[in-house]
Amino acid sequence: MLRALLIILIFYSSPVFASGIVISVKGQASGEITIDLFEDTAPQHVKQIITLVDNGSYNGIAFHRVIDGFMAQTGDVQYGNISGDLKRAGMGGSDLPDLKAEFSDINYDRGIVGMARAQDPNSANSQFFIMFSEGSFLNGQYTVIGKVVKGLDVLDMIKKGDGQSGSISGDPDFMENVSSFK
Repeated sequence: MLRALLIILIFYSSPVFASGIVISVKGQASGEITIDLFEDTAPQHVKQIITLVDNGSYNGIAFHRVIDGFMAQTGDVQYGNISGDLKRAGMGGSDLPDLKAEFSDINYDRGIVGMARAQDPNSANSQFFIMFSEGSFLNGQYTVIGKVVKGLDVLDMIKKGDGQSGSISGDPDFMENVSSFK
């Protein structure tokens, strides 16, 4: 009986079974974005995101690349902290290993959350992006990890970047606090 209870506790306390995250956004935008995570679609990516959330790694991280009508990118825990020098924001990751792609047939529509990566499809680590609108050219190219279920109005208020790169001038909006929920 004790062994069965222990197995159940381990099973249900595993980060891969978390239901989502809540991002408290500060800056030009202010409010919360709630994301339902797709642990069945991208279990390894969701597990890594939850690990970073639960470690507090995303707290204070800037939205470093925001392209109006396209997406808002954040999650560079190495170079994206607003208390540091943001010149290299977007070039880093975390101390955790890069992840093998977990592609799905989910379309990149408004509110979909995907993992950012370098040219290598198996290079996603900590950065992610949230879609402002449809981006079908991303379908099957980037791992989908979730969808915004509350706070699209907050997403729309995030400070937009300049030009095609979406680089932020001045003070960026940031994730003040990120928490997970089941």
